[in-house]
Amino acid sequence: MRATILRACFAGAALSALLGGLAGCAAPEPAHYAAEKPLLDVQRYFSGRVLAYGMFQDRGGAVKKRFTVTMLCTWQGDTGTLDEEFLYADGSRQRRVWTLRKTGPGRYTGTAADVVGQALGVVAGNALRWNYVLALPVDGRIINVDFEDWMFMIDENVMLNRAAMSKFGVDLGSVTLTFIKPKDGDGAQ
Repeated sequence: MRATILRACFAGAALSALLGGLAGCAAPEPAHYAAEKPLLDVQRYFSGRVLAYGMFQDRGGAVKKRFTVTMLCTWQGDTGTLDEEFLYADGSRQRRVWTLRKTGPGRYTGTAADVVGQALGVVAGNALRWNYVLALPVDGRIINVDFEDWMFMIDENVMLNRAAMSKFGVDLGSVTLTFIKPKDGDGAQ
Protein backbone atom coordinates (compact mmCIF):
# COMPACT_ATOMS: atom_id res chain seq x y z
CA MET A 1 0.00 0.00 0.00
CA ARG A 2 2.78 2.37 0.97
CA ALA A 3 4.62 1.72 -2.35
CA THR A 4 1.39 2.42 -4.27
CA ILE A 5 0.94 5.75 -2.46
CA LEU A 6 4.58 6.72 -3.12
CA ARG A 7 4.24 5.83 -6.83
CA ALA A 8 1.05 7.90 -7.03
CA CYS A 9 2.79 10.85 -5.33
CA PHE A 10 5.80 10.64 -7.67
CA ALA A 11 3.54 10.30 -10.71
CA GLY A 12 1.53 13.32 -9.55
CA ALA A 13 4.70 15.33 -8.95
CA ALA A 14 6.08 14.34 -12.35
CA LEU A 15 2.83 15.34 -14.07
CA SER A 16 2.78 18.66 -12.20
CA ALA A 17 6.40 19.34 -13.19
CA LEU A 18 5.66 18.48 -16.82
CA LEU A 19 2.56 20.66 -16.96
CA GLY A 20 4.34 23.49 -15.15
CA GLY A 21 7.23 23.21 -17.59
CA LEU A 22 4.88 23.31 -20.56
CA ALA A 23 3.14 26.38 -19.16
CA GLY A 24 6.55 28.02 -18.75
CA CYS A 25 7.20 27.38 -22.46
CA ALA A 26 4.15 29.33 -23.61
CA ALA A 27 5.03 31.77 -26.36
CA PRO A 28 5.37 35.38 -25.27
CA GLU A 29 2.75 37.90 -26.26
CA PRO A 30 3.50 41.55 -27.13
CA ALA A 31 1.88 42.59 -23.82
CA HIS A 32 4.83 40.97 -21.99
CA TYR A 33 6.96 43.88 -23.25
CA ALA A 34 4.53 46.72 -22.48
CA ALA A 35 6.81 48.29 -19.85
CA GLU A 36 10.01 48.01 -21.94
CA LYS A 37 11.73 51.13 -23.26
CA PRO A 38 12.35 52.78 -25.60
CA LEU A 39 8.77 52.69 -26.79
CA LEU A 40 8.37 51.61 -30.39
CA ASP A 41 6.47 54.21 -32.39
CA VAL A 42 6.04 52.45 -35.76
CA GLN A 43 5.11 55.62 -37.63
CA ARG A 44 8.09 57.55 -36.28
CA TYR A 45 10.70 54.79 -36.64
CA PHE A 46 9.63 53.73 -40.14
CA SER A 47 9.70 57.25 -41.52
CA GLY A 48 12.35 58.48 -43.96
CA ARG A 49 15.34 56.28 -44.75
CA VAL A 50 15.95 53.06 -42.78
CA LEU A 51 18.76 50.59 -43.45
CA ALA A 52 18.77 46.88 -42.60
CA TYR A 53 21.35 44.11 -42.60
CA GLY A 54 20.23 40.50 -42.47
CA MET A 55 20.62 36.81 -43.11
CA PHE A 56 18.51 33.72 -43.64
CA GLN A 57 19.46 30.57 -41.74
CA ASP A 58 18.00 27.13 -42.46
CA ARG A 59 16.57 25.09 -39.60
CA GLY A 60 20.00 23.55 -38.98
CA GLY A 61 21.48 27.03 -38.45
CA ALA A 62 23.49 27.26 -41.69
CA VAL A 63 23.52 30.76 -43.21
CA LYS A 64 22.01 30.45 -46.70
CA LYS A 65 21.55 34.10 -47.70
CA ARG A 66 22.95 37.45 -46.60
CA PHE A 67 21.47 40.76 -47.66
CA THR A 68 21.12 44.49 -47.11
CA VAL A 69 17.91 46.48 -47.37
CA THR A 70 17.39 50.17 -48.05
CA MET A 71 13.93 51.33 -47.05
CA LEU A 72 12.21 54.59 -47.96
CA CYS A 73 9.22 55.08 -45.66
CA THR A 74 6.42 57.63 -45.86
CA TRP A 75 3.13 58.11 -44.01
CA GLN A 76 -0.08 59.94 -44.78
CA GLY A 77 -2.20 59.85 -41.67
CA ASP A 78 -2.51 56.26 -40.49
CA THR A 79 -1.34 54.74 -43.81
CA GLY A 80 2.34 54.14 -44.48
CA THR A 81 4.38 52.94 -47.46
CA LEU A 82 7.62 51.04 -46.81
CA ASP A 83 9.52 50.67 -50.09
CA GLU A 84 12.22 48.02 -49.54
CA GLU A 85 15.15 47.41 -51.91
CA PHE A 86 17.02 44.15 -51.13
CA LEU A 87 20.58 43.49 -52.33
CA TYR A 88 21.72 39.90 -51.75
CA ALA A 89 25.35 38.83 -51.33
CA ASP A 90 25.18 37.00 -54.69
CA GLY A 91 24.34 40.31 -56.42
CA SER A 92 20.63 39.59 -56.98
CA ARG A 93 18.04 42.20 -56.11
CA GLN A 94 14.44 42.20 -54.92
CA ARG A 95 11.88 44.87 -54.15
CA ARG A 96 8.93 44.72 -51.75
CA VAL A 97 6.53 47.58 -51.14
CA TRP A 98 4.51 47.32 -47.95
CA THR A 99 1.35 49.30 -47.24
CA LEU A 100 0.79 49.56 -43.48
CA ARG A 101 -2.39 50.75 -41.83
CA LYS A 102 -2.84 51.65 -38.20
CA THR A 103 -6.16 50.06 -37.24
CA GLY A 104 -6.25 50.93 -33.54
CA PRO A 105 -3.97 51.56 -30.56
CA GLY A 106 -0.93 49.33 -31.07
CA ARG A 107 -2.57 47.50 -34.00
CA TYR A 108 -1.47 47.43 -37.64
CA THR A 109 -2.23 45.56 -40.83
CA GLY A 110 0.17 45.25 -43.74
CA THR A 111 -0.07 44.20 -47.37
CA ALA A 112 2.49 43.64 -50.12
CA ALA A 113 2.40 41.92 -53.52
CA ASP A 114 3.95 38.71 -52.15
CA VAL A 115 2.02 38.67 -48.85
CA VAL A 116 -0.98 36.32 -48.88
CA GLY A 117 -3.88 38.19 -47.29
CA GLN A 118 -2.85 40.67 -44.59
CA ALA A 119 -0.04 40.82 -42.10
CA LEU A 120 -1.28 41.47 -38.57
CA GLY A 121 0.90 43.50 -36.21
CA VAL A 122 0.67 44.21 -32.49
CA VAL A 123 2.90 46.74 -30.70
CA ALA A 124 3.51 46.95 -26.95
CA GLY A 125 6.40 48.75 -25.25
CA ASN A 126 9.55 48.21 -27.31
CA ALA A 127 8.19 45.21 -29.26
CA LEU A 128 6.25 44.55 -32.46
CA ARG A 129 5.01 41.11 -33.50
CA TRP A 130 3.97 40.55 -37.12
CA ASN A 131 2.20 37.40 -38.34
CA TYR A 132 1.78 36.83 -42.07
CA VAL A 133 2.08 34.38 -44.96
CA LEU A 134 4.69 35.13 -47.62
CA ALA A 135 4.59 33.61 -51.12
CA LEU A 136 8.23 32.59 -51.66
CA PRO A 137 9.71 31.43 -54.97
CA VAL A 138 11.50 28.09 -54.40
CA ASP A 139 12.95 26.00 -57.24
CA GLY A 140 10.65 27.49 -59.87
CA ARG A 141 7.44 27.31 -57.84
CA ILE A 142 5.72 29.45 -55.19
CA ILE A 143 5.42 28.15 -51.63
CA ASN A 144 3.34 29.95 -48.99
CA VAL A 145 5.39 30.19 -45.80
CA ASP A 146 4.19 31.34 -42.36
CA PHE A 147 6.24 34.11 -40.76
CA GLU A 148 6.23 35.29 -37.17
CA ASP A 149 8.38 38.41 -36.89
CA TRP A 150 9.45 39.90 -33.56
CA MET A 151 11.00 43.35 -33.66
CA PHE A 152 12.58 44.98 -30.60
CA MET A 153 13.79 48.55 -30.21
CA ILE A 154 17.31 48.56 -28.75
CA ASP A 155 17.70 52.33 -28.74
CA GLU A 156 16.18 55.21 -30.72
CA ASN A 157 18.06 54.23 -33.91
CA VAL A 158 18.51 50.42 -33.74
CA MET A 159 15.89 47.70 -33.89
CA LEU A 160 16.49 43.93 -34.02
CA ASN A 161 14.18 41.56 -35.88
CA ARG A 162 13.97 37.77 -35.76
CA ALA A 163 11.48 36.04 -38.03
CA ALA A 164 10.60 32.38 -37.60
CA MET A 165 9.59 30.65 -40.84
CA SER A 166 7.39 27.55 -40.89
CA LYS A 167 5.10 25.48 -43.10
CA PHE A 168 2.36 23.27 -41.58
CA GLY A 169 3.97 23.97 -38.18
CA VAL A 170 7.37 22.64 -39.32
CA ASP A 171 10.36 24.95 -38.72
CA LEU A 172 11.99 26.00 -42.00
CA GLY A 173 14.53 28.46 -40.64
CA SER A 174 14.80 32.06 -39.52
CA VAL A 175 15.63 35.53 -40.74
CA THR A 176 17.63 37.87 -38.53
CA LEU A 177 17.76 41.61 -39.29
CA THR A 178 19.28 44.69 -37.74
CA PHE A 179 17.43 47.88 -38.65
CA ILE A 180 19.33 51.16 -38.37
CA LYS A 181 17.65 54.54 -38.66
CA PRO A 182 20.42 56.94 -39.69
CA LYS A 183 20.77 59.80 -37.25
CA ASP A 184 21.38 62.42 -39.90
CA GLY A 185 19.04 61.07 -42.59
CA ASP A 186 21.75 60.29 -45.17
CA GLY A 187 22.90 56.85 -44.04
CA ALA A 188 25.96 57.94 -42.04
CA GLN A 189 26.14 56.95 -38.40
